[in-house]
Amino acid sequence: MKNLFKIFTAAAFLAATLSSCKKDLVLKPTNDLTSEVVYANLSGYKQVLAKAYASFATTGPKGSGDSDLGGIDAGTSDFLRLYWNAQELTSDEGICVWNDPGVYDLNYQTYTSDNILLRGLYTRSLYQITIVNEFLRESTPEKLAARNITGADAAEITRYRSEVRFLRAYQYWVLMDLFGNPPFITEANEIGVIAPKQIKRADLFKYVESELLAIEPELQASNEYGRVTKGADQLLLSRLYLNASVYTGTAKNTEAVTYANKVIGGSYSLNSAYKNLFLSDNDTNNPEVILSINYDGNFTQNFGGTTFLTNASINGDMKPADFGIPGGGWGGIRTRSTLPAIFGISGAFTSNPDSRAMFYGTKSANDDVAVFTDGLRAVKFRNVDRANVPAPSNNGTFCSIDFPLFRLPEAYLNYAEAVLRGGGGGSLNQAIDYVNKLRRRAYGNDSGNVSSLNLDDVLAERAKEFFWEGYRRTDLIRYSKFTEGSYLWPFKGGVKAGRGVESFRSIFPLPSADVIANSNLIQNPGY
Repeated sequence: MKNLFKIFTAAAFLAATLSSCKKDLVLKPTNDLTSEVVYANLSGYKQVLAKAYASFATTGPKGSGDSDLGGIDAGTSDFLRLYWNAQELTSDEGICVWNDPGVYDLNYQTYTSDNILLRGLYTRSLYQITIVNEFLRESTPEKLAARNITGADAAEITRYRSEVRFLRAYQYWVLMDLFGNPPFITEANEIGVIAPKQIKRADLFKYVESELLAIEPELQASNEYGRVTKGADQLLLSRLYLNASVYTGTAKNTEAVTYANKVIGGSYSLNSAYKNLFLSDNDTNNPEVILSINYDGNFTQNFGGTTFLTNASINGDMKPADFGIPGGGWGGIRTRSTLPAIFGISGAFTSNPDSRAMFYGTKSANDDVAVFTDGLRAVKFRNVDRANVPAPSNNGTFCSIDFPLFRLPEAYLNYAEAVLRGGGGGSLNQAIDYVNKLRRRAYGNDSGNVSSLNLDDVLAERAKEFFWEGYRRTDLIRYSKFTEGSYLWPFKGGVKAGRGVESFRSIFPLPSADVIANSNLIQNPGY
C-alpha cells in the first residue's frame, strides 16, 4: 500500500463523527460520538485532518457504493471526476459518449441550474469546507488548553490548522472559479442556525488571497507525501493572481510572476520523463509534483479519480490489460479534434515528436457524440509502473495513480504568461527558457525549442502540458475563447461545427435546490 497518510483507515473511524450532505447544506449527526471523544488527543486531531484530505479521494466512508453526498450516484460523486467533467467536457479538449444525467449538457455548454454533476461538485466543495470549519472550531488555543493538549502536540495541531485552511482556500477557489458567487461559511458560522450568506466573486477573491497569504509563513517547505506545503500555497496564489482580471476586473500579473518565482526557487525539479508523471508509481522519486490526490487500487475504491480517467479513456478493443486494468475499459471519454490538432495531429494517431502526445485511435474527427471511436482517446493515465507492471487492484479496475493537483510546470507557464501580459519582475528571455525546459523534456532534445513567444504560444503549451488535468475551461475563459464565437470546437453549443454561446456561461449556475432552500442566495445572471 502507498503511504496515503493513513487517510483511509482514519476516515473509516471518522465517518461516524462527521455529518453528511444529504440535502445540500443540511447536515445531520449520525451517532452519539461527541467532539470531546473525537478530539481528545493528537491522534484524534490527525484522524480528522485525514478526513479532510480523504474527502478529495473518496466518495464516502464505505467504499465505491457509498457517498457523503445525497441526490447523486455514488460513482460520480468523487471530487476529481466532478471537477474534471466541469473543466474538460465544457472545453475543446474532451467529450463524453455516455448519456448519463448532466453529461450532454456539459458536452454542449447547455447546462442549467438543475445539472446534477454541477450540483455534485458544488456540494462536494462545500462538504470539504464544512469538515475544515469543524476542525478549526475544535482546534483553537482555548479548546486545546481545555483538553490539556500542550507543548509539542499543541504545536503540531496548530500546523494542521494551516494545512486545512489551505484545503478550504482551495475549495473556495474552485467555487469562485466555477460558480462565481457561492454561499460563504467559516468556522465562525454555526451549522444549521442561520442559512449561509452569499459572497460576491471579487470579495471571495480577497478572502482566498488573505487566507493563502496568512498561512504562507506557517506552512512547511516539505511535508508528508500528499499533504500541503508552502509550495502548494505559493502556486495557488500564482494561479489566483493570473486569473485576477477574470475574478475582479483588475489584473495582478506582477503578483503572478512573484509567486511563480517563489515556487521555481523552491526544491522542485522536472521529472525526467513526462509519461512517468501519470503511472501507478508516480508517488516515488517525483520532485515535480507539489500536491497530489492519492489513490490506491486496493484501499480507495470509487469510480472517480484516476480510476475514472483511466477506464473511461479506453474500451475493450484497446486491450485494457495493457493499461493495467484487465477488468476495466469503459469507453466513455475521448478528445475533441481540437486537442490533437494542437500537436499537429489530424486523422489517425501514429507517433509524434512531442512525447506528451499520448493518444490512441484512427480518427480524430468528431462526427457523432455517441460514438466512442469518433475522436482520439487520451491514454495519459496508465495503471502500470515504470517497468510496465500493473498495480495491485482487487478487481482489475480500481487504479493506484495519484493525480497531480499542482506541479512545477504550472509555475513556469504562469510566469511566461504573466510576463507577456505585462507583469513585472520577470523577463521574456526567462519565459522562453522556462517554456523550452518543458519542450526539451517533451522532445528529448533541443529540436522543439522556440526562440520567441506570444500569448497564444503559451496557451498551446498549457494544452500540451496539462491536457486531461482539469485546467482547460479556466484557461479558455482567461483567453476569451470559452464562450466566444471567434474560437470554436466540435459540438460547442450543441452544433457539430461549433457555435458561440451566451457569455454568462463562463460561470456555472448555482444549483436550483440550494437557491430555493436558501433565501440568501441570488442565482447567477442568465440562469
